[in-house]
Formats: sequence, structure tokens, C-alpha cells
Amino acid sequence: MRVTSRTLRRSVLAIGLGALIAASAPVASAGAALPKPIFGCFGPRYFLAFPLCNQVRFSQMQGYNDPATPDNLDKVGVLKIGSPLAPNVLVLNPGTSAGSTYFEPLGEDVVNRTRGLWQVWSVERRENLLEDQSMLNQFKQGQATAQQVFDYYLGFIVNPSITNHVQPVLDDDVPFARGWGMNVEIQDLHKVVQSAAQFGRRVVLGGHSLGGSMTTAYATWDFNGKPGASDLSGLVYIDGGSNPAPVTPEQASQSLQDLQNGTPWLAFGGIPAPFLGIFSALGSCSAIYDPNSPSLGYSFPLLPHNLKPSLPPGEAPTNEAQFGFGVSVPSSPPNLIAAQVHAGHLADSGNPRPWVRDGAITPIQRYAAMLCGKGFQNLDGSAWYHPLRLTIDAGAVADGNPNPAQDVLDVHSIHGSDLPRRLQIYAFGAALGGQGVLDDAQALAQQSGIPASQLTLVNRASTYSHNDPSAASPNNEFLDNLVPVLSRIR
Repeated sequence: MRVTSRTLRRSVLAIGLGALIAASAPVASAGAALPKPIFGCFGPRYFLAFPLCNQVRFSQMQGYNDPATPDNLDKVGVLKIGSPLAPNVLVLNPGTSAGSTYFEPLGEDVVNRTRGLWQVWSVERRENLLEDQSMLNQFKQGQATAQQVFDYYLGFIVNPSITNHVQPVLDDDVPFARGWGMNVEIQDLHKVVQSAAQFGRRVVLGGHSLGGSMTTAYATWDFNGKPGASDLSGLVYIDGGSNPAPVTPEQASQSLQDLQNGTPWLAFGGIPAPFLGIFSALGSCSAIYDPNSPSLGYSFPLLPHNLKPSLPPGEAPTNEAQFGFGVSVPSSPPNLIAAQVHAGHLADSGNPRPWVRDGAITPIQRYAAMLCGKGFQNLDGSAWYHPLRLTIDAGAVADGNPNPAQDVLDVHSIHGSDLPRRLQIYAFGAALGGQGVLDDAQALAQQSGIPASQLTLVNRASTYSHNDPSAASPNNEFLDNLVPVLSRIR
């Protein structure tokens, strides 16, 4: 490479930027992992400026000071993938009942495909601080067996002789969680975006599923008279967004009343908290760390029947196959459509019965790694306790158009018609959102006069399940269309 004075100035600036970032960055928490190799970011134009693109680290920062919440829970975490010297940051919001490691493999892909010019930040919301990851941590370190992990999180329910086990959070111990709605989430997210935007870095905000609603809520939120999008260069919607039609104020009031009289947590797929998150963590981590052993969950009487394959007596699936059966089309039950991928099917024979990819777009090991939090302590890709209030409030965002339900729910997404016209918007519709995701994004752009040339709209509802956009590999149409969008912003 020919070293010019311009190259040297950029390199010195990058080194200085790196020193400032290192000095100001929060100390990595117990969720940190050793740097993971990410290849492909050392192109000849960038190696002087981006020598640290293989970093993957987790940190927490001070979140919104919610008056009702204990100070130790006023935190927001970020899983950072890629170089802290990158001039651009893609901040991603996981969806319903999801955690930060959900985006870790996709984050590596983005770093690779952009040659280290983009860092990816995946948000870890405050509710995940309530999870007991202690025995999963041991499992990931090879210090506990699959049986010990299973007994700690589920086996004790049917075996009273197991005295060392998880203690689910009682609703009465967390009444403040009924207030963890869109206002708390957006204020936490504001801390993240402000941190990402330091030193003049460009920031793009995106989200999957409900994370798409959060993305619109943030972009249109009122921050002292300015929309949140004032500090953003683009928006990314991954099979999720904001329905322009809001709930009525009567519906909002009824939802709040029901919330006050019930649990703070959403029962995702009809499975109450924290057990869907536990099923997800145990199934995915068993598939990663003990993939070929007979599944312990298959014989567990409280695992829903529709999550178990029908096999002859005396046979069982492997841990990997049991996990795959629960999440892969077409074996996954309809009530778990939001958890599905195209990952293959159960083999026709074998005991224990293995899993077969059979040309599916998503590798089951990749999806398991996303949900398990492979290689990370105190982190996974699920939220065991998802605040019901957050889902309720999403119904009032309405593409940032003021409406009476916002007054009831303390939602301040009112700048839907005055977003910066320079914004790039990318919307990808999969099986759950489909064309509606594209329509919502297009309506948002039209409200603010954002030119159609700055929209990238892709509908793959017929071929991509809800989680395939993040999980498909090595061929991934979501990623293929994302990289050009980021390149335009760069």
C-alpha cells in the first residue's frame, strides 16, 4: 500500500480515537469473553486504522434512573463486536424475549463484510439482570454436566430431592417491572446511542421483531423537542416495525389495568416466565456443549407435548435434534412462530435420533449458539423475563404519530413527520411481518419526505422464517442487502 500524508493523518487520528475510547469505555463485566477471531477485516486500505476488528466484549453502562427501580437494575448492557476504532456503529435491538448474544454471529458477519469499518452493538436490556445464569456458566466452562444443569433449572420441579436449584423471581418481589415499558427502554437506549455516537461516529439503529417497534419509537421519540433520529444515519427493520394504526385509549387503559392485576411478564408462546427462556437456554446450550447425547428434555413430563418428536418407545432424539425439532419449520408448533428458523429436520433413523440440515438456510449450530450465548458468561440470546408493559406500549408508537393512547401509556413518539431526510431506511420482511414490515417503513419515510431512493425494501416472507435473517449462513439475503445500505452511509 502506498503510504500518503492523508493515510498517515487518518492512522494517527484512529490511534488517538482508540486511546480516547479505551479511556472512556466502561469496564467489561462478568459477561465478557476472550477476543474471538473475526477474519476478513484487514483489507489493504484499512489495516492501519482498524487493527482491533476481532474484538468481542460485553460491558454495562448506567441506564435510565427509573424512580421505582432499585439502582442496581438501572443498567443497560452492550455486546460490542468489532473494532472500537471503527467510524460507524450499528446498534441492534433484540426482539421479544431475546438477549444480546442473539446478534453475535450476525455482528461478526457485518464486521467481516464491511472490512472492519462497522462495529456492531447488541443491546442487553435491564430485565436480563434478573436471570440466574450460574449453572449455565459452569456448563459452558465444562464444570457441570448436562444432567446437573437440567436438574438445577427444571428437574427439581418433579424431583423434590433436588434442593440446589434456580429460584424463579416472584412477581411480588419486582412490582416495579410493571413500569418497564417503552419510556424506560427508550431512555436506556438513548444512553447506548449517545455512547456509540462519541467522537463523531455515525450510528445506525435497527431491531428485530419487537426491536423494530423500539427502533421506530426511538427515532420518533421527543428528546427536548428533537427526534431521536437526529443523531442517527439510518434505520434497519428486521421482520418488525411499528403499525401506523395505534391502539385506542380504552384498549390501553384496559391493558394497564390487567397488568396491575397480573404478572409483570409476557407469557411468550403461552409459556410463562421464566420457563420459555429456560427451555431456550437449556435446549440451545445442550445442543452446543453436548449435541449427540440423548435429550434429557425429551423425557421431561412438563415439556409441552408439541415440542417433542413422536418416536418409537425406547428411542430419543439427540440434544441437537430436540432443540432443532422445537424451532425448525415445519416441526416447530405454530405458537412458536416467532422462534422459528429453516434449519432442517429429524433424521429418519438412529437412536439417539440425530438432526439433518438437508440444505436448509440456517445451520442449527449457529442458531443454538445465538440463543445459548456460546462462549459468554452471564449472557444468552433469550430474555427469561420479558416486560409485558414493553409489548403493551408498542401498540401506541404508531409510526411516531401522536395519538390519545400515548398519553395513557407515557409514550412520546411524536416526531414521525419530521425525521431527517438524509436517513437511509432498510426493511426486510420475513415470515412473521412480511409485506407489512415494508409498508410500515415506507409510511414512516413518506411522512417525513424521505426520498424513495433512500429506502431498501426486501420481502422474503415465503422463504425466510422470523429468525432466518439473523441466523442464515453462509448465504443470507438480509445481510447481502444490508451491506450496500451501510456502505452508502459510510
